[in-house]
Formats: sequence, C-alpha cells, structure tokens
Amino acid sequence: MSISGVMSTALSGMRAQTTRVSVVANNIANSSTPGYARLNTSLTSVESGGVQAVVSPTASDVDPATELTDLIEAEQSYKANAVVFETGADMWEMLMSIKRD
Repeated sequence: MSISGVMSTALSGMRAQTTRVSVVANNIANSSTPGYARLNTSLTSVESGGVQAVVSPTASDVDPATELTDLIEAEQSYKANAVVFETGADMWEMLMSIKRD
C-alpha cells in the first residue's frame, strides 16, 4: 500500500468516527423523546480500502452508559487514525525532501 493509500485509509477512519460521535450526540439529545429508538453505528470495510460508518435504527432505548462507552471508543479510534495520518504526512514530506535533494 502506498503512503497516500495509508493516509486515505486513516482519513476514512476519522470520518467514520466523526459519524459515530454524531450518532451518539443524536441519541443523547433524543433520549427523552417519546418513541425514539436508539441509532447504532457499525463500521464496514470498503473494497478500495478504509472503512465507512453505517447508521441503523435499533429496537432499544438509549442507555447513557452505552453512549458514553461508544463516545470514548470513537474518540480513541479517531486519535489513532489521526496519528497514522500524521505519520503518513511526515513520511510523504520526508520523501519529497529526499527527491528535491
């Protein structure tokens, strides 16, 4: 996989985790709405590389502990993907520096 491929995969991970955080926020905001069913985010692999977030309704009520756990997982996953992206950018910059010299 190329450096740009690694960066693209990390970017898709960050986007997926952003969606996940939005779903958690939506669940919390609507937790007291009568008839509201919790939304769930699942991550699926994309054939070209990376992941995508798929949001689907569930039959369960909103549980604050579950939402907090999902939020923490999303934050940690976002940070991990950001580190991979930054490392790819650093490697790209180093390669360009070598090429210029």
